Amino acid sequence: MPEDRDAGAGPVVRTRSGPVRGRAGEGVEAFLGLPYAAPPVGKLRWRPPQRVKSWRGVRDATAFGARAAAAESSNGPRSEAEDCLFLNVWRPEGAEDGAKLPVYVFIHGGGLMNGSSDQCDMTQFVARTGVVGVSLNYRLGVLGFLAHPALTAESGESGNWGLMDQQAALRWVRDNIGAFGGDPKRVTVGGESAGGWSVCAHLVAPGSEGLFSGAMVQSGSAASLPLQDAEALGLGIAEALGCAGPDALARLRALPVARLIDLPYPGEVPHPVHFTPFLPSPIQEAIRAGAFQRVPVVIGATRDEGRTFMNESAGWTEAEYAAWVRDWFGGKAERVLAEYSWPADGGEFTGAYLAGEVVTDSGAFDGIGGCGNLRLTREMAQHTQVWAYEFAHRTGPGLTPEPMGFEWGAGHAAELAYLFPSFDNGTPIAPRFGEAERRLSREMTARWGAFVARGAPEAEGLAAWPAFNEGGQVLSLRGKGSMLVPEAEIARQHRWAFWEGLGAA
Repeated sequence: MPEDRDAGAGPVVRTRSGPVRGRAGEGVEAFLGLPYAAPPVGKLRWRPPQRVKSWRGVRDATAFGARAAAAESSNGPRSEAEDCLFLNVWRPEGAEDGAKLPVYVFIHGGGLMNGSSDQCDMTQFVARTGVVGVSLNYRLGVLGFLAHPALTAESGESGNWGLMDQQAALRWVRDNIGAFGGDPKRVTVGGESAGGWSVCAHLVAPGSEGLFSGAMVQSGSAASLPLQDAEALGLGIAEALGCAGPDALARLRALPVARLIDLPYPGEVPHPVHFTPFLPSPIQEAIRAGAFQRVPVVIGATRDEGRTFMNESAGWTEAEYAAWVRDWFGGKAERVLAEYSWPADGGEFTGAYLAGEVVTDSGAFDGIGGCGNLRLTREMAQHTQVWAYEFAHRTGPGLTPEPMGFEWGAGHAAELAYLFPSFDNGTPIAPRFGEAERRLSREMTARWGAFVARGAPEAEGLAAWPAFNEGGQVLSLRGKGSMLVPEAEIARQHRWAFWEGLGAA
């Protein structure tokens, strides 16, 4: 069906739910705030996403939809919006139904607790690569990941509501992306941090099978909780909210959103829940056994993941650092303290740097980075074609200017602004790029785009990047020139032998 391309009004595309009008600029057309499921409110709180109702007339799609409900954090402002199941589509200007362009679906991070699709505007990525870009919101925190015996009894499902939202968005892409010029048979799903974690879940989830043909895992994780443990956490949450007893579910559904997002989450962040219909098996075990979608995968992490997580420990004394290590590692702490020892010339940031290195190398935070990422890469590569990278540009601008003098290195989330210049964690990053950063941004965009388009991250004018399966090479992404590094060197840098001997690798 011909599209309305009135330049003054913006392009119109007819989705299965109704027509939407986007906006054009910079060689890209954007369609923002498209509902992909019914608002998960009232009786639909903690239920699988339902089909969105159709509309008459042309729906405005020139502004992002509401962020998912979450408390204020460095990852975004406070939101109390339960009506949040929106996605965004970017396409090259002039693309139409039938163009069959490759599609990149990006899932935002935030520990499954915060973040939003509007953090990563895909305009530049699409303009540079010629693919169709999609980003999405999904339920977060207690609203997205509460497990409870009453919920399990009600529908058989519990705890994976936010992942179900993502899956519903992937189905929407399958059913609608053709109208935007995308190819539903060439969809790559990617994400960073909790987004990469989510991609690992979808590789394993039976209901996600066939919804994508490639995967990109940036600083992801394969951690998950058994249903019994998740339900126990949920019972504690209900009790803390004053909703224990046989009518707990009805009372929980009647609570205002503010009560739910203000409650500290037990264990700090939610986890995907296995031994459920959505995830029948633990993610890590399924990947190890090869029981996942064997699509091509790009996987990697940043060189200094833990610096982002531990920057607030700036100012620690040696005693405070040692106390933290003992709290985390118990009877193994003295060996960790000997391996990551406090130097004689320690200063204001020594504790943060050491703790960050421990977190990075050990993968202590759900296996993100270091040895955890290397193990996951090796396990995936036993069963499918994998390209491995490490973002190792350590001299770019940090996520924030605070604390003054702190060297962020290649910390967690540092790579996002190189792909999506709109990304910030409280302070815009891309405007502070120098020529080295701009060069690396062009390289990463080209490689990511090539993988989305052709299933391999080989781009014209750039050095070869062989699959990890073909000799264990890892692409070290650097502003002064990316280079291939042997797997053994990555293991040495992150002290694999030490952590394996400790039983943590």
